[in-house]
Amino acid sequence: MDEDVKRLQQGLIEVEIEAERLLLARQELVEYDKSRNSNREALTALRKQARTSKSSVPTPYESMMKHIEGNDPKVKEICRTCGDYDPRENTWTMFAGGDVFARLPFHAVHVNLEKDQERLDLNVKKLQSYVKDKTLSLSEKGGLSDTISPQVLRAMVTLKDNCK
Repeated sequence: MDEDVKRLQQGLIEVEIEAERLLLARQELVEYDKSRNSNREALTALRKQARTSKSSVPTPYESMMKHIEGNDPKVKEICRTCGDYDPRENTWTMFAGGDVFARLPFHAVHVNLEKDQERLDLNVKKLQSYVKDKTLSLSEKGGLSDTISPQVLRAMVTLKDNCK
């Protein structure tokens, strides 16, 4: 084969491999988004069960100041999700990736969900940056049709609507 044909063939192979990786990353991004939404729904359900919201529970500082004003020098740490809810009360949870249910303390369940949410957020940000880089790389190689050719643009500008 001619050297130019080999180079063209190699370039097409590289573009196809990068495009396949981009599609896989986008699919993984969709899966992470589904997991994040599920986690967010579970955290909301736990907050409803505890009758709290992120902003309704006082910060440890506010709690400390209230106790000092009441001449109680003890500082009580208040969980922002549990609030006044009994954190030792058990709640049902399903472990990720399986059909295994377990009764765990309320506080442990929501702490695990919040850690998972942070991990998923970090993974989504990494994947979004990866997708952005791969898309830019493919665009530079000409693998994406993100530009309009001059002939198509000229044809669009010269279109005329003939009314009968």
